[in-house]
Amino acid sequence: MRMIQRSWKIGGIALLAYVLWTTFTVPLGPGLLEFRELEFRERNEAAFSAANTNRIETYELIGLGTHWTVQPEELRLFIRKGDQIAPLPVIDVIDDTHAQVALLLPDTLPSQAWDVLINHPVDGTLFLQNGLFVSGFVVDESARLPRPQFEERIADLPHHFPFQPRIFETIRNLMLHVPMWFTMFLLMGIAFVASIRQLSQKAGGSSLFDLRAEASVQVGMMFGVLGLLTGSLWARYTWGAWWVDDPQLNGALVTVLVYAGYLILRGSVEDERLKARLAAVYNLFAFVILMILLMVLPRFTESLHPGKGGNPGFNSYDLDSSLRAVFYPAVLGWMLLGTWMYRIRLQATQLNRKLHRLNE
Repeated sequence: MRMIQRSWKIGGIALLAYVLWTTFTVPLGPGLLEFRELEFRERNEAAFSAANTNRIETYELIGLGTHWTVQPEELRLFIRKGDQIAPLPVIDVIDDTHAQVALLLPDTLPSQAWDVLINHPVDGTLFLQNGLFVSGFVVDESARLPRPQFEERIADLPHHFPFQPRIFETIRNLMLHVPMWFTMFLLMGIAFVASIRQLSQKAGGSSLFDLRAEASVQVGMMFGVLGLLTGSLWARYTWGAWWVDDPQLNGALVTVLVYAGYLILRGSVEDERLKARLAAVYNLFAFVILMILLMVLPRFTESLHPGKGGNPGFNSYDLDSSLRAVFYPAVLGWMLLGTWMYRIRLQATQLNRKLHRLNE
C-alpha cells in the first residue's frame, strides 16, 4: 500500500521534471513575422514586357527561427487567395531570417489581400495570413492567374514547438498557466464534494470532511493565484499590458476573490460546528460561481484568450503532437502535485487540531 502511495508521488515529480526540462529546452519552430515593402521603382519595360505589369515593388520577408541560408536557392515564395496562387521571385537571401522579394504581378488581380507562403527544404511550408495587401492594381474577382506548381513541404527539423503568431516564445507558458487552472478545478471539486458530505452528516458528526474542504481550498487558492500571475505575465508579452478588461480574466479574478471570502468566513466564526456548516454552504455556492465564470460565460462572450477575437486557439489543429507530448503530462503532473500538497495540508491541519486539544 505504501509503495502505491509513493509511486504516484514519484510519478508526479518525474512528470514535472520532464515537463519543465522540455518546456525550456525544446526550440520554437520557424515562422513568418512580416512581409513589408522596402522600396518602389518603375519597372524596366523591356525586361518585363511579358509580365503585363507596370511596376515592381521590392519587399522584405522576415522570419523567426528560419534557416534560409541553408540551400538559399531552394527558397520559394508564393501569394495565395483561395485557389489562386502566384509565385514571387526571391531577389536575395540576406540571412537566415531576412530575404528580399520582387512583387512582380499582373495589372489585374482577383483580390487586394493575399496570404504569403514559402517553401523551403529545411523549414517546410510556412504561412502568413493576410501578409500582403496590394494597392494600385485593378481588382477583378473573375481574374485568373496562371497556377504554378505548388506542393506543401514538411519541415526537416528536430523536435520543436509550433510557431504561433502573436504568441511566439511565450507558448511555453502553456505548460504552466493552463495546468494551474486545471489543478485549481480539481482541488475545488474535492472541496465541493467534501462540503456536500459535511452537510449530509448529522449534527455533531465528524469534522473530517470540513477539514478536507478547508485544506483543498487553501491549496486550490494557491494554484489560482499562480494562474493569475502566469496569465498576467503572458498578457504583458502578448497583449502589451499586465491586465486587460477581458471577461475571462475578470472572471478568474472574481473566482479567486470568492474563495478568499470562504477563508475569511472560516476565520470569523469561532464555533466549530457552525463554522463547518456555514463554510460548507458557502463552498457550494462558490463552486457554482467558479463553473459559471470560468466554464459557462467564456463560451458566450468575446475574449482575448486563444480561440477568440482573432487569437490563435489551442485546438486540435494548433495543439500538435509536440505540444501534446508536454501539455498533457504537465496537466497530470501539476494535478498530482496539487493533490500531494492537499494531503500534506490536511495532515498538518489534523495534527494541529490534535495538538490544540492536548494543550487545552
